[in-house]
Formats: sequence, structure tokens, C-alpha cells
Amino acid sequence: RHFSHQQKRHPQQKSPSCLLPTMSAFGSNTSSGKQPSIGPNDCNVPQAGTDGISALHWSPSANYLVSSNWDGGVRCWEVQEQGGQVRAMPKAQVNHEPNSSVLDCCFSADGSTVFSGGTDKAVRMWQLNGAAPPNGLAQQIGVHDAPVKGVCFLPRTSLVVSGGWDRKLKFWDCRSPSPVGVLDLPERVYAMDARDNMLVVACGSRQIISYDVSGQPREHSRKDSPLKFQSRCITVFPDCTGFAVGSIEGRVAIHYLQKVQGKESFAFKCHRQDSNVFAVNDICFHNPFGTFATVGADGVVNFWDKDNKQRLKGFPPIARSISCANFNAQGNLFAYASSYDWSKGSTFHTQQTPDEIFVHHVPEDEIKPKNKKGMKSR
Repeated sequence: RHFSHQQKRHPQQKSPSCLLPTMSAFGSNTSSGKQPSIGPNDCNVPQAGTDGISALHWSPSANYLVSSNWDGGVRCWEVQEQGGQVRAMPKAQVNHEPNSSVLDCCFSADGSTVFSGGTDKAVRMWQLNGAAPPNGLAQQIGVHDAPVKGVCFLPRTSLVVSGGWDRKLKFWDCRSPSPVGVLDLPERVYAMDARDNMLVVACGSRQIISYDVSGQPREHSRKDSPLKFQSRCITVFPDCTGFAVGSIEGRVAIHYLQKVQGKESFAFKCHRQDSNVFAVNDICFHNPFGTFATVGADGVVNFWDKDNKQRLKGFPPIARSISCANFNAQGNLFAYASSYDWSKGSTFHTQQTPDEIFVHHVPEDEIKPKNKKGMKSR
């Protein structure tokens, strides 16, 4: 449980990372004495890229994993699991413009298409089963006046929504070069998420805006974050009754937008070690059980049950910060990126340390609710 302020920076060149073995060498300690992964049999995903990993997403229809990277690449792997052993095979890669970084990615509802946004100010589309794009450059379907921080697919309308540092939300029909809708925001987009008919956007001013996107986008609520410091990540509950938001100061808020009997909004501390406070870099929900994971700049993965206010599992910290993570649709696989998040600035960045993606097989007893109270609200 820990948190520290993270700032993005201009992409930097790193020495090429070699192809990694399929399984992680869990027994080989790093110089810090910490293990490289949270589990001894976690799969070390090959060809994870040469710079920081900004997002990880699974296809909703198959075990395909996609990452976006500060080196400008969007990569896809096919992941197989048998008897708790996991294997990942590289499938393909597309890119944004040279010398640009990709800040987010997402899948279409049927898993056939990947959308991404980045510092080239473009929203791009990659059809996984289509022909390779010319020069490996993903097709542009939209543009902002500043870098694109977030992209989401809206299943009710089949539109793509992008949020940028130009303080705009733009809605795209992939068949048209012009947005079908534009909404102004009070500040830059720092994080956003969409599920079913709900879209939530965390802005630089600590404002959080929710929208009903079942049809024409309609603002549902606008309020300050329940947390006192800068928002770092935000995720919609699986039942769309609210959202979880994490901040740079080791705290997560569980916030309901609808009244749910027996449930109240609350916040709790996490990702902290002694007097050190670390950023909560990502929050992802487990669809079958409604439980969730947080990952942080401390290199820690925690599994939580918000309904019973309980931590289900706390893994020992790994050697590097964890920048992003996600569960697959079935909930038996958990992907996480061991990747420097720049929370301590350039002084702590070493080019010799590779950015890695691991896939952890999730036994049911790690993530299933235990039906007892335990997590203190703050």
C-alpha cells in the first residue's frame, strides 16, 4: 500500500529488450532482493516493448491481450492456460506516428477491433483479422488538438469515445472522419472508463463527470473527487452503480452514483509502506465476482472485496512499479505490467531494466469474496 506522484514525460529511447522466455525466472532475485513477478509460475509475456506500458486490455470474446506502449506500439498476444500454466504468443503489432507514445487502448464489444490514442493526437483503429496496415501505421479515425489520454468503446451505440488533454470528449463513428459529438470538459482528461451505458471521466481539476451513454451522451453527475489529491485511475463497477477512483496518495474511493440498499460510498488507504505513500496506478474489476485489484507504484498487487470491505489477497512487492493491469473476461487470468511509472522522476529510471508484462493464473480462492468484514473506511 503506497503512493507517490507520477508525471508523464516525453518518450525516451531505451536499449532494445531481448525476447523474453515464456515463463518468468521467478527464482532469480533482483538486486533489490524482490522477485520480478507476483507468482512463481507467472508467464513472462515475450516482446513486451521497449518503453513504459500504459494500458493492458483483454478481448471480451477470447484470450487475446493487447498493450499500449510509450514506444508508440500497440501489441497483441494470444494467451493460453492449461492446468494453471500460462503461455503467451505474440500475434501482431501496429504503431502510431514515429516518436509518439500510445497512452491508452480498448477493444470493441465483439473483440475484433482495437482502438488506441496517443501523443500524436490521433485516435486509431486496428482490425485484428484484417490485412496489416501500410507501414504498420494503424488507421486514423479521429483527431484531437492535444494528446489523447483515454479511449473507450461504447457498446450501446457502437461509438468510440476519446478524451484528450485539449479538454474535449469526442465521439466517433468509425465510418466518418468527423466526430458525431463533442463535449467540453473543465480540465484535461487524466483517466476515463466506460461500461455498458456509463462513462466516467476524471479530470485534472479533481472533477469527476459521469455520463449516460445509452443513446445521445447525457451528463449524469459532476462532482469533486472524494479523494483530496490528483486522480490517477478510475473504473466503473461491473453493475454500473458507481465507480472506483484511485489517487496519487495511496487511497481509493468506492463511490455509488445510484442508491444501493445496504451500500454506502467510502474510501480507504492502500499502497503505503511505513511513512511512504505511493500512487494507485490502476484499478480493475473481476467480472464474475465483482471483486477488484489495485496495483501501484510500490510494485504491489492487492485483491479487494468492496462489498465486504475486505482485502482478499496482498502479494509481496515486486522489483518494479506496476503501471497497469486487467483481468480477462473469464476472470482466471490477471495481466499486469512491471514497468517504471516515472513516479520518482528520471533519476530512478535505468535503461537496463526491461519493461515486462506478466500473466498470473488466478485461483478462485484468491479473488472470491469471503463474506466477512475487514477493511477500514477512511
